[in-house]
Amino acid sequence: MLIIGELINGMYQNIGSALKEKNKVEIQKCAKEQVEAGADALDVNCGPGCKNPVSDMQWLVEVIQEVTDKPLALDSSKPQVIEAGLKALKNKAIINSVTADVEKLAVLVPLAKKYSAKLIGLTISAKGIPQNKDQRLELAATIVAACAEQEFNIEDLYLDPIVLPVNVAQAQIKDILESIREFKIISEPSPKTIVGLSNVSQGTSVRSLINRTFLVEAIACGLDAAILDPKDSDLMDAAITAELILNKQIYCDSYLQAYRKK
Repeated sequence: MLIIGELINGMYQNIGSALKEKNKVEIQKCAKEQVEAGADALDVNCGPGCKNPVSDMQWLVEVIQEVTDKPLALDSSKPQVIEAGLKALKNKAIINSVTADVEKLAVLVPLAKKYSAKLIGLTISAKGIPQNKDQRLELAATIVAACAEQEFNIEDLYLDPIVLPVNVAQAQIKDILESIREFKIISEPSPKTIVGLSNVSQGTSVRSLINRTFLVEAIACGLDAAILDPKDSDLMDAAITAELILNKQIYCDSYLQAYRKK
């Protein structure tokens, strides 16, 4: 499973302050720690309070690339911010993200093609967050169709069912898990699936436990990727073990260490 580290985000105090002060040591420390903990890629988000997101995204990409060649997921709702990051990026890119709105698909799908980037598609639209599995599938189909029409490789598309907090949307969690399974049969070849894991535990008192329990269930439903905190060792151990039980990893007594060294 593709693990995308979530911690380079301006909404976190340490990253927000480092971005404002252009303190690259703190940014690079966060990047290296996530990679060492098992991240396959790093999400990069200037945060909602950023006043100069275009230049800040470019700076973040340049600074992170000094210490790792892992793919970067450029996280912004503004295409100009994403393109600024893409222009500065030397390695593989992921665009995080596009919604199911036609006007956004018309801009971001060609951008992904231009820079040979993978693309995360959120099953959400201007009408709001879907309230059931059928609505999620309809939005997912819209994204897949737009990608197919623009000859974007569907195998480079990651569909996100939009995970909601269990403390306010408990009844939807089962639908979200089922959506992960059913996204796989929308097209041939199949799109991949991804979740922003931390959303499921937002506002709860036992976040790590809820995160890792949901992640294991999502992996069992066919989840391909997750944006999460790789420094949560219990969470990472649960993900590795889930894939082992599903016969995606070879067992040995030291399988946790073996996985991390690969």
